[in-house]
Amino acid sequence: MKPVYIINGFLESGKTEFIAYTLEQPYFQIKGKTLLILCEEGEVEYEEELLEGTQTVLELIEDEEEFTPAYLIELEKKHRPERIIIEYNGMWNYKEIKLPWHWAVEQQVTTIDGTTFAMYFNNMKSLLAEMVRKSELIIFNRCDGLEDLSSYKRSIKAINPKAEIVFEDTNGEIDELLEEELPYNLQAETIELDHIGYGIWYLDCLDHLERYLGKKVAFKAMVMKPDEFPKGYFVPGRLAMTCCADDMAFLGFACAYKEAEKLEDGQWVKVTARMKKEYFADYGGEGPILEAVSVEKTKAPKEEIISFV
Repeated sequence: MKPVYIINGFLESGKTEFIAYTLEQPYFQIKGKTLLILCEEGEVEYEEELLEGTQTVLELIEDEEEFTPAYLIELEKKHRPERIIIEYNGMWNYKEIKLPWHWAVEQQVTTIDGTTFAMYFNNMKSLLAEMVRKSELIIFNRCDGLEDLSSYKRSIKAINPKAEIVFEDTNGEIDELLEEELPYNLQAETIELDHIGYGIWYLDCLDHLERYLGKKVAFKAMVMKPDEFPKGYFVPGRLAMTCCADDMAFLGFACAYKEAEKLEDGQWVKVTARMKKEYFADYGGEGPILEAVSVEKTKAPKEEIISFV
């Protein structure tokens, strides 16, 4: 299989700078030729000295119709590279990308200009969502002076909860979410989560579970009982609109509750539970586990769906 690295993002989002930096790193200085496929030309160009020094050959594909498995195989036969980097055009729908069968994506990275993120998110949400949906790493750069990074992270995490998100300014990486910015009190005996707080709590648990271990949380939730779930467990959660009305996700953690078998899929409950970190087979390892203190039937909230848009 031929290893492929895909770097995507809108024009002038920092793709070229990221690739140029990567090519120069010792860990990427491995034997053989690198084929760099450029799908759009920005203001920043690759220096010939860099390409020659890293055994990198560049091919430009300006027309989306030319980006086909057959043509990509022709480029592979022409250069016989050991690895392939694709700087993908941000205006081409990533959902439509097709690679040769023997090309295996090793890593996908999305670069985002922090100063233009809100504009693209509001006006080109579907294109942006397809970019980040399968990216392992998402880099927000040019974040100097920006104060809304927490909401930026929530917007991306709602689409791709597993992604690693990095914010950078001219001084390097910056921490984007401080405890005092959370819309609830972490020091309360029981953390009460409202409609807005639930989504923020869920996403923050994925990155900062240590903040919540041993603490009690209370929230309204819909019951989900996945097939083949272990006895004594269910998932209390909320439906979230991650991109558009047709793109929904159920956000919730496994909850240990001795009377879980009495609950029905889709019913609404008020859950009070303590946060723990344990091995859970469905997680494939350790992860957030709720240990129910009480589970009471309740009415559905006025707003049943959480929106991150």
